[in-house]
Amino acid sequence: MQELGTRLSDSPSTRMPLPALMALATAAFITVLTEALPAGVLPAMSTDLGVGESAMGQAVTIYAAGTALSAIPLTAVTSRWRRKRLLLAGVAGFALANTATALSASYPLTMAARFVAGIAAGVVWALLAGYARRLAPEPLQGKAIAIVMAGIPLALSLGVPAGTFLGAALGWRVTFSVMSVLAVILLGWIVALVPDQSGQRREGRIPILATLGVPGVAPILVVTLAFVLAHTILYTYLATFLDRLGMGSAIDLVLLVFGAASLAGIAIVGAWIDRIPRKLTIAATVGVAVAAAILAATSESRPLVYVAVTLWGLGWGGVPTLLQTAAGVAGGEAADTAQAMLVTLWNASMAGGGVIGGVLLDLTGPASFPWSVLVLLIPVLAVVLGARRHAFPVRRTAPAPSA
Repeated sequence: MQELGTRLSDSPSTRMPLPALMALATAAFITVLTEALPAGVLPAMSTDLGVGESAMGQAVTIYAAGTALSAIPLTAVTSRWRRKRLLLAGVAGFALANTATALSASYPLTMAARFVAGIAAGVVWALLAGYARRLAPEPLQGKAIAIVMAGIPLALSLGVPAGTFLGAALGWRVTFSVMSVLAVILLGWIVALVPDQSGQRREGRIPILATLGVPGVAPILVVTLAFVLAHTILYTYLATFLDRLGMGSAIDLVLLVFGAASLAGIAIVGAWIDRIPRKLTIAATVGVAVAAAILAATSESRPLVYVAVTLWGLGWGGVPTLLQTAAGVAGGEAADTAQAMLVTLWNASMAGGGVIGGVLLDLTGPASFPWSVLVLLIPVLAVVLGARRHAFPVRRTAPAPSA
């Protein structure tokens, strides 16, 4: 009898598969770091490739474009693929694209490699949350997604500064080469320790447009669009905003505080998401809104800026986990497609945030950035509060089984 109890307690259905989830978190880390790394080594890349910094800055834009354009169609084309095969293909795409970037002496070739990296990101982003949910026991599915999404703030708070330092010391090509080596190591990790999962059955597939009609999916996408747009407008031009306050030299410390707070935020979400996801989503929205209000009201108070950035990080850190989990639960059999739509909107909002922020900077100046966050978060809060049944339910219901 005791032996039977031991077998049950150790069965895959009752324990968290941490080695597999950490591999997925590493995939998220590589995805975000590959996207953001050019910002940290931009001057050196610009000089070596013989283009201006503004042109080199489009290496981030074209990556986001590759992700936004590929996530939905590739999810549809590969819906019947085994999940492990698809994940390996995405990570291999990063290895190839970062290697090409490291070796390239041509600006067009570099941009082509960045676009391919963005396509790989579209594959991986649309896959990660659903994969994590399927690997974990049902009561811990939200926590599993939180573990995987921890790769995002880790990449921004630790990976980008480390990559920037390495680039300054040894050259930007070495930094991208290290990224390729990390991707190759991850491929072996996935092969060895990540269990496979089936794709969708043909008869269980829901058409892409029909997914919008699945109860709860559309409100989640609206929240994603507005929330990410609000965050990106301020985050992209944070250095410019700080210059207005006389804190331009403190940008590194401000970003470190934001990154640390984001890690704390995702830890909090990971601990509670399987019990109170709706309350966490409301708290995240209110927290970022209060942070924006403080930044809008302050003029010379450095302590208030750090308070605001801490609240912003605490609120924002768990947002990817909350929205990916909400899309997975609401989507049911269409979860993969719903999450691909979320990824597409996420990246489109990031690109749009940079454009809108630039327009606001020219028309009204940096003081308008926190006010724009407040304006965009009003409909976010309204939708979250109103979507009580399916998108952000008062009571969590068990997700539909996914083939």
